[in-house]
Amino acid sequence: MSDFTNAAFGAGHDHIFLGAGHESNERKTWAVIGLCSAMMLLEIVGGSLFGSLALVADGLHMSTHAGAMLIAALAYTYARKHASDSRFVFGTGKLGDLAGFTSAIVLAMIALLIGYEAISRFLSPVPIHFGEAIPIAVLGLLVNIASVWLLSGGSHGHSHGHSHGDEHDGHAHEDEAQKIFAPAGVFAVSIFEDGVPPVFRITPATGDSRLDASTASVTTIRPDGARQVFELANRGGYLESMQDIPEPHAFKAIVRLADGEHEIEFEEHEHHADAHDAATRDHNIRSAYIHVIADAAVSVLAIIGLVLARAFGWLWMDPLAGVIGALVIANWSYGLMRDTGAILLDMSSDRRMAENVRHAIEDRGDKVVDLHVWRVGPGHMSAVVSVATNESQHDSRFYHAALKRFKGLSHVTVEVQPAHSVA
Repeated sequence: MSDFTNAAFGAGHDHIFLGAGHESNERKTWAVIGLCSAMMLLEIVGGSLFGSLALVADGLHMSTHAGAMLIAALAYTYARKHASDSRFVFGTGKLGDLAGFTSAIVLAMIALLIGYEAISRFLSPVPIHFGEAIPIAVLGLLVNIASVWLLSGGSHGHSHGHSHGDEHDGHAHEDEAQKIFAPAGVFAVSIFEDGVPPVFRITPATGDSRLDASTASVTTIRPDGARQVFELANRGGYLESMQDIPEPHAFKAIVRLADGEHEIEFEEHEHHADAHDAATRDHNIRSAYIHVIADAAVSVLAIIGLVLARAFGWLWMDPLAGVIGALVIANWSYGLMRDTGAILLDMSSDRRMAENVRHAIEDRGDKVVDLHVWRVGPGHMSAVVSVATNESQHDSRFYHAALKRFKGLSHVTVEVQPAHSVA
């Protein structure tokens, strides 16, 4: 009879899977809405009082800008207020991705409108009032710069880390592995911390290299003289320390192998945010950020086109700038739509996590029969694992304990069944 347990750890107990910067990003988005709304009212009222159609038109354009920001802000507010609502089976963490997908569609429509208007002006040029148009474009750029400043820092993921390793592991850096040349072969010693607490890994660097966990160990000597011994376990092709490595990672390491001891040194590397980590990125703040960046890009192109048209009489420069801007916005829209759509359809956004989960179970001699890993919110992954084992004492709690070490794995469901039942 199988042992089936649905359990979660960390934030997953109450199914709250909001991003680390959720409330901060919510405040930033509302601040941008306030700025855009104030600018919109100023331009519409000023244009009406002074008879400037261009000013009124830019004010209406600013209203669409504020409306796009409103999608992101309402998504943040709703997700926060309903984070504990039991009707949302896996919480409201993906509401930001839904808002991002909606914003991507709005961006695509804006690109089409700009492109249509630009082509129309190529075919039927219209008089340009440079005295009004250029200052308005500059004013719009300043507002967009202020909006970018308000949103800065929130459009990227919140996952910090750096991986040390070698060519054997696809997620590590070859130049950070230390090589040991021993009679038994050449070995690469690295610090592996891709989504897990940092551990030592010793990997054969040549095909004829031989490793024996029973005679291997790593001893660290820190600048203050403190020593720590790390026992190693065979993980099928490489050795891995059974204890985690505490920070900082600057120390001398004595690697003991069958032939003797080898001394190497590790230096601390600066931690950095991975802006392209699909598992941790907040696509809602990203969509808001793209909106203001796109508007700023259009303002810059408009200013360039207007200045050149005024200086040299190149009236075609204004619509050309519009075409270029439309293409840039369309490209950003496609990228945002692709990334958020994949999350909404539960495509696997973190294959590394899936492989780490598989190795954590199968390296202990068990077999993963079925595995599904998907994102339920920025920085939160969920996993459903079916395990076949010959160990009668291994129940679901054993595997929950083994998987708890993975950062970002917030919700886990484990099914355990005897290996003979799936043979």
